Amino acid sequence: MSEVLDLACELIARPSVTPDDAGCQALVAGRLSRAGFAIESLRHGAVDNLWATHGSGAPVLALLGHTDVVPPGPREAWASDPFAPTLRDGALYGRGAADMKGSVAAFVVALERFAAAHPDHPGTVALLLTSDEEGDAIDGVRRVADIFRERGTRIDWCITGEPSSSERLGDLLRVGRRGSLSATLTVRGVQGHVAYPHKARNPIHLFAPALAELVARRWDEGYESFPPTSLQISNLDAGTGAGNVIPGELRALFNLRYNPHWDASRLEAEVVALLDRHGLDYGLQWHRSGEPFHTPEGPLRSVAREVLASFAGAAPEESTGGGTSDARFIAPLGTQCIEVGPVNASIHQVDEHVRVADLDALPALYGALIERLLLPNA
Repeated sequence: MSEVLDLACELIARPSVTPDDAGCQALVAGRLSRAGFAIESLRHGAVDNLWATHGSGAPVLALLGHTDVVPPGPREAWASDPFAPTLRDGALYGRGAADMKGSVAAFVVALERFAAAHPDHPGTVALLLTSDEEGDAIDGVRRVADIFRERGTRIDWCITGEPSSSERLGDLLRVGRRGSLSATLTVRGVQGHVAYPHKARNPIHLFAPALAELVARRWDEGYESFPPTSLQISNLDAGTGAGNVIPGELRALFNLRYNPHWDASRLEAEVVALLDRHGLDYGLQWHRSGEPFHTPEGPLRSVAREVLASFAGAAPEESTGGGTSDARFIAPLGTQCIEVGPVNASIHQVDEHVRVADLDALPALYGALIERLLLPNA
């Protein structure tokens, strides 16, 4: 097996379901320490975070990833044990193969090669890993970013290894992400008998006009390469299960994925104003996952575009789509962020996998990005 494939298998074999790192970061830290990297563990609560650096001064280039994975689901649904890395039909199967232990393995191999070839390189190259990306993301990169802010730690460029490619390695370059704002809405009514509606207040009926307005609203027309802001209702429940009882309460969960036209506080105020116009008796709890970010044209995008084109055979699509990533916590530090990784077709699914050919190519891809950014005149 290749060096990167061997390491990816070692990482997949560790069942690091959020927030348990299961020894992945210790494995990485040991290798990078031997390669001359300074290692810092930033554990918070049940979450492990690793900050490994080589070199000193500016510019600072950080590779960002996570060692945690989502639960595998029913083991019997998998063709092979999700935590027993398996090679089949030119692909590596296992939970985290694509999201994102394959990229973490490639990061490590690329960093080892770069440090060995350029021990006195200018600037700083770093690796930041967390075990809390797939979970609540409270004690992971969000907390580390706060520490960096307090210390004055600077990061000029950040490359996140999330599985960003669509059909072939390098065909998509993610240059931003939408913000994500979630809400739990409770609409209060008065329970009663369906035969005596005048003695009750049906929260379903009360909420229906506001719901219609929420889902029909066009929040904006998009922003540069961002799609329009979208609101989606994900859960709606009320009632006792009995057909002759008017419920006393309704609960709705919804999420807004928004572009830089908005920030979370302004969106929250818009929703509150809408609910108030409908005269509802309600409670509302918000969860801010992260604000949108967008990396403008500059050295990072230019270098990434050229490197990815050389691997994919054509210029990559430059996108801000998809969900969220931990780059949303690094971008507010004044960092330019991109996302480059393997094909995302099987992430979070049963029989998650990554093509072995793509995995073998990733260290060279990341290595080329590192060299072009830190050694532009080489």
